[in-house]
Order: sequence, then C-alpha cells, then structure tokens
Amino acid sequence: MTDKNTTMFGKDKNPSNIIPTKYTLDSNIKFRCHPGVSCFTACCGNIDIILTPFDILRLRRLLNLSSDEFLLRFTTPVFVEKTDMPGVKINLDDNGRCPFVTDEGCTIYEDRPSACRYYPIGMANFHQAGDEGEDAERFFFVVKEDHCKGHEEDKEWTIREWRADQGVDICDEMNNEWMQLVMRRKSYGFQANLSEHGQKMFFMVSTNLEKFKAFIFDSSFLDTYEIDDETLEKIKDDDIELMFFGFKYLAGALFGAKTLQIKDEKIQAKVKEIKDSQANREQDAEKAYEELVADRDALTKQANAKQ
Repeated sequence: MTDKNTTMFGKDKNPSNIIPTKYTLDSNIKFRCHPGVSCFTACCGNIDIILTPFDILRLRRLLNLSSDEFLLRFTTPVFVEKTDMPGVKINLDDNGRCPFVTDEGCTIYEDRPSACRYYPIGMANFHQAGDEGEDAERFFFVVKEDHCKGHEEDKEWTIREWRADQGVDICDEMNNEWMQLVMRRKSYGFQANLSEHGQKMFFMVSTNLEKFKAFIFDSSFLDTYEIDDETLEKIKDDDIELMFFGFKYLAGALFGAKTLQIKDEKIQAKVKEIKDSQANREQDAEKAYEELVADRDALTKQANAKQ
C-alpha cells in the first residue's frame, strides 16, 4: 500500500525549509511578525500566491471590482496543486513582489489571501491509500526560511491560537469544499484527464461568480436541475451561498457526486435520445450491410457475364 500526503498551501517546492515535525493544534510555536522585525514583508515576494474562490470574493469586494476586472488586473492563470484544475495566482510586480505590499506593510491585510494567513504554518491532510471518503488525519508543519526573523521573536502561542489570530479558521471553513475537489482530482493522478469543458466549468466557478450566476439563471440550467425555491433565493442574493452551491455543482459535474437532482423529464428525454441514436445506428448498419450485399451481387453478375 502507498500513502497520499496532500499539502494545502504548503511549501512543497522547497521542503528543506520545513521543520521535520508533525504539529497539532495544541503544539507550541514561537513566532511574531510586525513592522519592527528586520525581514518585514520579505516573504511577500518571489512566491506564488494561489487564490481560492473565497480569496477572490473578498478581494474584489474590498477593491470594489467585478470579477472580470479583478482577474484581468491582478491575476495570472495557473494550475492548482499540480493538477489540471485551472485557477489563478496574484500577478507580482516588476520587482517580483505582491502588488498589494508596501514598505509599511500589506494594504489588503484584513482581506489578505489564505496562503498569506497560513505562513509560516502549513497544513496537510494524510490519506492511507484506498480510504477515499474517510476522514483524513490533519496535521501541521512549520516553515522556517533563512530570511525570516519572526521565529526569533519571544511571542509563544499554540497553533490553535495562531490560527485564530490570523483568521485561518474562517478561511478553512470557506475553502474546505473547494480544496476537497482539488484533493480528489489530485488523488486520481495523471492517468485521467479533466475534459476541456470540465476545466472551463471549474475555472468559472472558482474565479467568476458573476458568470456562474448568469450560467444558472440565463441558460437552460434551471430546466435541467431540480433546485428548490429557498436555494434559488439564497444564491440570487448571497455570493457565499452561490459559491458553496458552485462547489456542490462541481462535485456532481466532475466526479459524479449526487449533489444536484436532474429533472425527470430531462432524464427521460436523454434516455429517448440514446434509444433513438441506437436505433439510427442499427438502421445505418443494416443499410450498410444491404449495400454491401448489393455490391457483392453486382460484382458476381459482372464476373459471370465475362465467363
């Protein structure tokens, strides 16, 4: 048996910076970041800051931008967690630094991305092979880079206290279902490919809730799926509810989870379409056979006439 260790917002590109110890929520760490530390904002450059759907929602609200404008101005497409699931990362400036950071600090600090909130604590979910669907063992690890002097500060707290202080718990709650989709895709490996349509759907739900809402209400979506009135009202007016609805839709559309019910008449229409298609194929095959027999008979007659 093999093990699968899925890192969330970790530092897998440079594992030498990870302290080789598993931490729990009650483990103690020493760390503090503040304007007085000599490396202040040094961690805000030369790094891929992957944005979750919740990150994008927070930032575009803060900046008062549509999803289209935010994505165009501040992000670059990227594949998430070494999969073929497309997402976005923050565009760095000409100096390789986050465009939202200054010498005085982060200008979007209250709504900073999840990846920024985690640092220097990473989280991983551990799965034993064959146990998909079961609860994973969750543990934490500490990233200790040479340039970071925050580890030399005398502030001591548990990882649980650190996460609460950084607002990580709410991010985990908002990001969990999306990350589960990524982890599920990652567990399949590269022997299976996500279709182009699947990639487009994942990207739309993950990055552009306005387009996803239009897809629901301005296409044949509601003619296809059974959506109760209460849910419809929620996703019309609440972007958080819309985001979670999107995760459920993706779980069904990409992985066959029974999250949304297709309308019975659509199922019956699809069954009829398949039956009609099969009947047409049978008719085509029969016709082709008859043509082959006719051609054979004609050739036989020609051969006999020449004798």
